[in-house]
Amino acid sequence: MAVFTALTRDEIVALLATYSVGNLTDFEGIPSGIENTNFFLSTTEGQFVLTVFERLDAEHLPFYLGLMKHLAQRGLPVPEPAATLQGSLLGRARGKPVAIVSRLPGRAVVDPTADQCAQVGQFLANMHRKGHDFPLFQPNLRGIGWWKSALPKLEPLIPEDQFQEMAEEVIFQDSFVRSPQFERLPAGPIHADLFRDNVLFDGDHVGGVIDFYFAACSIWLFDLAVTVNDWCVDRDNGSFDQPRARAMLQAYHEVRPLTQMEHKAWRTVLRAAALRFWISRLYDLHLPRPAALLKPHDPARFERMLRLRIRQRDLPWV
Repeated sequence: MAVFTALTRDEIVALLATYSVGNLTDFEGIPSGIENTNFFLSTTEGQFVLTVFERLDAEHLPFYLGLMKHLAQRGLPVPEPAATLQGSLLGRARGKPVAIVSRLPGRAVVDPTADQCAQVGQFLANMHRKGHDFPLFQPNLRGIGWWKSALPKLEPLIPEDQFQEMAEEVIFQDSFVRSPQFERLPAGPIHADLFRDNVLFDGDHVGGVIDFYFAACSIWLFDLAVTVNDWCVDRDNGSFDQPRARAMLQAYHEVRPLTQMEHKAWRTVLRAAALRFWISRLYDLHLPRPAALLKPHDPARFERMLRLRIRQRDLPWV
């Protein structure tokens, strides 16, 4: 959990003067996330979320914000970015890029039901379908290239056997990404971080899907694997909860039918999704940034999950 840039009330008031979102009545830092600084804003015009981008360069942000606007305008429950008085979706605070987006209703769930998993699967398939014609391209900044660059930095900080296990999996995944099979898999914009804390349930229905700041263009199956690996598992050991997994996959399949080629790649992509978060959580644990609030997530969860995905026989599918 992190607040890296603790903006003052006066700074937020000055920022809001460059938007048409009303006058500030209250604000609160959000102690969640490990990449950006977020604040809840209450104004005379409504409820918003202010994000200060700590790592991302301004050149990448038009993709994230544009995709959110694209999806919101197509009826999906995602935050819609507000434009500045000059028509830009980006503002500045303390020399850093910022965005103000609509605040959506609901709360994250800790122990999702099969029905909630089905709703998330349906949302994800609709996002893939409705985002397919989004014109901008963004590579996955936490994809295979980043995995390979992060490994040498982690090597002196983790046990050698752990490093070797991780390096072998990176080599395996690199071969997959370079294969003709990978090139033929359906692809387009993906959320890439659709964990339980990024979906808000308003009563029995999805009220909002948030945090698109890892979004990218890649295979849709990876997005589904990331989501299944979080929503449809026992959080202690990483094993699948089969009813939840089947509910999510079937709901996804009904909107965007999964292919036989995707079925063949399923185990490999589930492994990739586990590896991605094992590496990033080790990186945040051993190479943290200063923050007003910071508690890195436990990487061991995804270490266990990767091993399980490699050996498990009964993988859920439609």
